[in-house]
Amino acid sequence: MSATALAIQDYALLEDEECDTLIAAAKEKLGSRCVILGHHYQRDEVFKHADYSGDSLKLSRNAAASEAEYIVFCGVHFMAEVADILSRPDQISILPDLAAGCSMADMANVIKVNKCWKELSSVLDPDSMVTPVTYINSAADLKAFCGEHGGIVCTSSNAQKILEWSFARREKVLFFPDQHLGRNTGYRMGIPLEEMVTWDFDKPMGGLTEEQIRNAKMILWNGFCSVHQMFKPEHIDRFLEKYPETHVISHPEASFEVCQKSEYIGSTEAILKIVREAEPGTRWLVATELNLVNRLNDECKGQGKNVHFMSPTVCMCSTMFRTDPQHLAWVLENLVAGHVVNRIAVPERESVLAKKALDNMLSIH
Repeated sequence: MSATALAIQDYALLEDEECDTLIAAAKEKLGSRCVILGHHYQRDEVFKHADYSGDSLKLSRNAAASEAEYIVFCGVHFMAEVADILSRPDQISILPDLAAGCSMADMANVIKVNKCWKELSSVLDPDSMVTPVTYINSAADLKAFCGEHGGIVCTSSNAQKILEWSFARREKVLFFPDQHLGRNTGYRMGIPLEEMVTWDFDKPMGGLTEEQIRNAKMILWNGFCSVHQMFKPEHIDRFLEKYPETHVISHPEASFEVCQKSEYIGSTEAILKIVREAEPGTRWLVATELNLVNRLNDECKGQGKNVHFMSPTVCMCSTMFRTDPQHLAWVLENLVAGHVVNRIAVPERESVLAKKALDNMLSIH
């Protein structure tokens, strides 16, 4: 065991191939003591080293069920927080690059959400009338807010079930941070668009009138994913003009207009399943992150399938991209040397409340 932790500066200039060798050697030394999680949107250079791949909730549950002491999450900050909350007390969650955040998650913070709740209380009693629902793509303190106020967490896979649970308890839902997942799910449940209002967190009372708040079934936070907002209805129109036989599938973080033009709407896991199980020789236009689409296309080529990225502009999750082979090698070699770097540890009270909201979801999931 070395006396001091190894410095990231010593790894920054290494070639990816050198890092691959270091990562492989460290994984062999650590064995089952360490598990590496790779989110679907992760770059290939890192993704190939993952012991498990999937969406954030699936990965956190895989890690918690493993015998690993160390959970190295190649994703973004909120994902490593979820892994910490759901893991055993003897497990440690690590994020290779602490700068790997999520722009959508950052659009809703606990100060702004508390302000929203207080402003809503001038019109109605939110604790008896409004169920707070946070997308799993959010900070731990927002999950804790939901746990404290009788709310729940959702994923893009289970959003409809979660909304059904929420409406069974209270007549309205405050949904954050992604307006599009909320709107697309609510509309599929038969909620009219006029009963889903958008809360602009930069304006007093969210920019809404008291009447709009009282009449709303869903109050949608004015947040969005920077990747999925790039997809436009005209991208679908142009592609179908050229390839009219194409099947269009979109993630529900895409806009309402894009989802309305899509044959299928589904989470990352659903997109993978639908395209993988499709007939050979089919063509697909996909509205989700570029790394996932490219890997899916490579996987399906042998079946004669063509899988295309919807946007003509290259659009990947730039914050996810911060995790590179250099950071992964640095984290793993420090573990071999007996040092934990970049640990993600959610404060105890926050973790307890956040787990309450997550457990509400998992009881349905």
